[in-house]
Amino acid sequence: MIHQIDTTDNVVAFRALAEVTKDDFLKVVAPAVEHLANQIHEINFLLVIDTDIENFTAGAWLEDALLGLKHLGKWNRAAIITDSEDIISFTNGFSFVVPGEFHGFKKENFNKALNWVEGNINLS
Repeated sequence: MIHQIDTTDNVVAFRALAEVTKDDFLKVVAPAVEHLANQIHEINFLLVIDTDIENFTAGAWLEDALLGLKHLGKWNRAAIITDSEDIISFTNGFSFVVPGEFHGFKKENFNKALNWVEGNINLS
């Protein structure tokens, strides 16, 4: 399941727990991303992964990819927070293939990730 996290008006933030399904993306993530994209014409996104990556269903991955492609030119900053080095490395490499900045953070750096996505700090 995915829960939305309250944050500033220029960010959509979520926490993934247990099994993450296609319906989670369709009912929680997509509407919030659509609303933000319509409001500020860019997407600042934060996802805390508090589950094993294997708990994301194939339908969840597909909806995630489709959502990303639909708004390809609107991605500004995306932070993925996890303790998985593989996911952090994958996320960091994403900036080289799609528009926008993507960065992986360890869970202990949640506040830094949120401040970065909000546009309050730059990473050097």
